Amino acid sequence: MKRLTILVTLISLSFFTQIAYTAPLTSTLKDQQNVSITIYNSNVGLVKDTRLIDLKPGADELKFMDVAAKIDPTTVHIKSLTNGSSLIVLEQNYEYDLLSPQKLLEKFVGQKVQLATVNPETKKEEIVEATLLSTQGGNIFQIGDKIHIGHPGRILLTKIPENLIPQPTLVWTVENKLLKPQKLEASYLTSGINWKADYVTVLNKLDTLIDLTGWVTIDNRSGATYQNALLKLVAGDIHRVQGEMRMDYARPMAAAKEVSQQFKEESFFEYHLYTLDRRTTIKDNQTTEVLHFFRPIIFRGKYRESFG
Repeated sequence: MKRLTILVTLISLSFFTQIAYTAPLTSTLKDQQNVSITIYNSNVGLVKDTRLIDLKPGADELKFMDVAAKIDPTTVHIKSLTNGSSLIVLEQNYEYDLLSPQKLLEKFVGQKVQLATVNPETKKEEIVEATLLSTQGGNIFQIGDKIHIGHPGRILLTKIPENLIPQPTLVWTVENKLLKPQKLEASYLTSGINWKADYVTVLNKLDTLIDLTGWVTIDNRSGATYQNALLKLVAGDIHRVQGEMRMDYARPMAAAKEVSQQFKEESFFEYHLYTLDRRTTIKDNQTTEVLHFFRPIIFRGKYRESFG
């Protein structure tokens, strides 16, 4: 009777454990409420990504996707904007083993795969089973008792390994105390994004009027697109000291005191912050030019002579 009671208890615990287990909660751009990016002219950007996420009360795993590929995981921070004390981060991970043809094949070394080739006589596709022996310097297969190097067949795989992901992902184990959805802000630094100021001048035929246009050129190679983002630019070099950022000196945008149509300039200490007065989308692997100012200049007297 005692043995039966223990058996029933073990079955009950196993049953409830299976019920309690849930797949990790995944957050994508569809949850995004707001995003802002501050770009420094030293190939660094500070991203603040705000999302509304329906977390379950208690401990849960959260997969935060659609982040920059060149993120610095040591700078990642998450907090609740709904209630700061309602969320505790128990563990933080950064998954970057990204899905690619080479890595996918490496995961199948020593396993069975299929090779598809077209029979030149029948013109039909034929599939044979092979064992992938190596991917170093080319694929090596064993088909039957023969070793094939550089087999021309198209490789067919049955699944994607669980430890490969399609894009960089932040993973948190969090303890949530609220019953309603949380507005969470994740912030991090990323490399691969930079800005510079460019100026274009056009002189009229009479050499009496010049149109001076200032552009901000943003080069985004960070591995993420920032949709409808609040854009800020900081002029000044920064240095990372034990995980912190420190600015040494400023390099203000030339002609910053000229008429500005889109960027608002603020000075703090020796540095200059330029905030775009509208939202913009900064696409990945794209150079974007944003108008800084436009000003016509009339030449008179010595000014005309110096430019003439």
